[in-house]
Amino acid sequence: MEVDNPSTISVKELGAKQTMWRKAKKSFNRHWQFYLLIIPPVLYFIIFKYIPMVNSIIAFKDYNVVQGIWGSDWVGLKHFQLFFHNPQFWDLIRNTFVLSVYSLAVGFPIPIILALALNEIKNGFFKKTIQMVTYAPYFISTVIIVSMLTLMFSPRLGIVNKILGYFGLESINFLGRPDLFRDIYVWSDVWQLAGYSAIIYLAALSSVDPSHYEAAKVDGATRLQKIIYIDLPSIVPVATIILILSVGNIMAIGFEKVFLLQNPLNLQTSEVIATYVYKVGLLNANFSFATAVGLFNSVINLILLVSVNAFARKFSNSSLW
Repeated sequence: MEVDNPSTISVKELGAKQTMWRKAKKSFNRHWQFYLLIIPPVLYFIIFKYIPMVNSIIAFKDYNVVQGIWGSDWVGLKHFQLFFHNPQFWDLIRNTFVLSVYSLAVGFPIPIILALALNEIKNGFFKKTIQMVTYAPYFISTVIIVSMLTLMFSPRLGIVNKILGYFGLESINFLGRPDLFRDIYVWSDVWQLAGYSAIIYLAALSSVDPSHYEAAKVDGATRLQKIIYIDLPSIVPVATIILILSVGNIMAIGFEKVFLLQNPLNLQTSEVIATYVYKVGLLNANFSFATAVGLFNSVINLILLVSVNAFARKFSNSSLW
């Protein structure tokens, strides 16, 4: 058996590297405009995402502003243990998980259904009107959304309780009932975000070859069969990616809306990890504890993301990597 000389191998590797750099230089000279365009977002992620990750080390320290991040005393897993042994720990995990899963279970399929329905509308004016009506709430800020919900569900002046009064029913303090908090949060989110999310699926449906619909029509396929055998398979790759990303953020429920809808009466179900970190960690200037809880949350999300991506890669042709 012929064995390559080490010097021969090094020459081959050097030649391969030179070829690679030559191709990279050629690609840059040809597409330098695109490389310039990508520089700002890359710098954004490096400066505001990756560099701050180094400061997560304060989760393992008793951070002191005077001593600084690197001068503060090392305490190991102290802040994690404090969080795990906190009487509210399991309540926070349960509230965060249930609210996130509820949002995903409702908020994931509805934009798909909306996109499929809009794709079937042939009247251009009516279709554009529906798109505008469903897409417009996305531009309303979270503060305005919560203000609208507060006015709508007010026990005395809210339009919902006014309607109940017309039917002889007693008024309900919707925002003060813990059992209704999740419903209000999730369904108001659907109203606000469904139209925007549907645009992604509409874009995927627009790429379907029209000849497929013509062939289905010739074969006598019904409208429902066209949706099942043509439309749905065309959006499965996009839906898979969105589902993976959504599951990866399942423990990162939004802070702003939950905090604004929160009141002493509904804390039983509205207190989630994000609001707890804000109250206990940031308001009390306990930055190490807040970082530890946030780091724990991020690790859980990472595990979920990697697991779901591996599952999707195994059982489908779509995955993040």
